[in-house]
Amino acid sequence: MKPLLFAVLPLLAGTAHAASTVDLSVKGLITPMACTPLLSSGALVDFGKISRADLNVEVGTRLPLKYLTLTVNCNAPGRFALRMRDNRDGTAHVNSEIFYGLGLDTSGNKIGVYSVSFDPKQTVVDDLAVVYGTESTTGGVAWRTANLNPIDIGSRSLLGFTDVMGSVAGPSAIRSLTSTLTLEATLNARQNLDLSVDTPMDGSATLEVVYL
Repeated sequence: MKPLLFAVLPLLAGTAHAASTVDLSVKGLITPMACTPLLSSGALVDFGKISRADLNVEVGTRLPLKYLTLTVNCNAPGRFALRMRDNRDGTAHVNSEIFYGLGLDTSGNKIGVYSVSFDPKQTVVDDLAVVYGTESTTGGVAWRTANLNPIDIGSRSLLGFTDVMGSVAGPSAIRSLTSTLTLEATLNARQNLDLSVDTPMDGSATLEVVYL
């Protein structure tokens, strides 16, 4: 039996050796392009004091629309998209990538949500007469057909603009962008909240420029 045992072991060892290595490649591209985003009003949206009595008991309460101006200035024309990350992740009472949380009350209940939309018709890009919005849910692999419809910015999608209507090629090269954003907030139903004390709305998000 020993000769058979020694004949098999080298074959097994050789097979294991052939499958025990793997090559790793690390790639990237360092670009001279740099873009600076800036939001109006110090990037602060303040709804002021809201009375508990003004909240709907069984359904959510929509607050008045708020508007912000976003400017993105780049040192050279280039292709980029926008994405927003929720710094209060897990506090939105509606499960969707376009809704961002407003924090928790003292009992740990979710206070509400807000969304931020971009309107191509209220967006100025360089010296273009008209721009169209597009978005990608695949990390830039595929892009939605560009059109003039407003787009809610998502945490897992890319949002961009192009000068070609109907294009599926993604954003055009842009140097300067100015857009009026619409913020819509909805508070959770009053019956779902602990409002026995002052309850601060505590939404926070980071708007990111993604270079393509």
